[in-house]
Amino acid sequence: MTTLQLAYSPCPNDTYIFHALVHGLVACAGCRFQVTLDDVESLNQAAREGRFEVTKLSYAALGHLLDRYVLLRSGSALGRGCGPLLVAAPGRTLAGLGDATIAVPGRWTTAALLLGLYQGRAPHMTAMPFEAIMPAVARGDFGYGVIIHEGRFTYSRLGLDCLLDLGHWWEESTGLPIPLGGIAIRRDQPAALAGDVAAAIRRSIAFARAHPERSADYIRRHAQEMAPDVIRRHIGLYVNDFSLDLGAEGEAAIRRLYDDAAAAGLLPPVTQSLFID
Repeated sequence: MTTLQLAYSPCPNDTYIFHALVHGLVACAGCRFQVTLDDVESLNQAAREGRFEVTKLSYAALGHLLDRYVLLRSGSALGRGCGPLLVAAPGRTLAGLGDATIAVPGRWTTAALLLGLYQGRAPHMTAMPFEAIMPAVARGDFGYGVIIHEGRFTYSRLGLDCLLDLGHWWEESTGLPIPLGGIAIRRDQPAALAGDVAAAIRRSIAFARAHPERSADYIRRHAQEMAPDVIRRHIGLYVNDFSLDLGAEGEAAIRRLYDDAAAAGLLPPVTQSLFID
């Protein structure tokens, strides 16, 4: 029996996806998991050291780490209408973006990468925990902030305006869904094991869909500050058929993200396989 270190975020989409797998409700052939939960930018930075065999990563982070990790075809947050938002206090406009320093939820997040693609250069940014961005912008500490996760449902409660939906901008520009985060496995793991893990994640998602009540307590325990309706909307937005399998369209979106980022000098060119198979 192989023991794998598995890391994912406490966000409702991840706890929904992994609940059945880590609680023994579905099996992974020949392996078991030791689980770590942390915010995605912390996981991005941990992956620089190869700390976890299997981990959630921003697609932007994976673009820096393809020498160490490869992508699984299940477990991703990828879709339409789910991208990060650029927000500001009332009265500000995109015309003032210029050289402003923008609060982002981590330098290696896909949110920061999309901002760079929109601006056509590496943005002037300050990284902070994603939950701190909206209060910082509302206080006037920053003129602009890029928000993710449940922030897209709650920014108006802090009196903020959405100036740009970066996911919508990407979709309009490319015709493709936006790749936000995926599940990666270290390259030193056997290909057969990677396939077993990906299949187990698909089974875990299928179980969650068939028995949503079974994961409810686990999800709430890791999202105590989130209202029940926000939890439901969060899961509905970020867990979809691309989470079960990326498919041809999902793969095309990921490759386009990396090609555009490399052309803009924001990521290194892809020179290795994205997938273990």
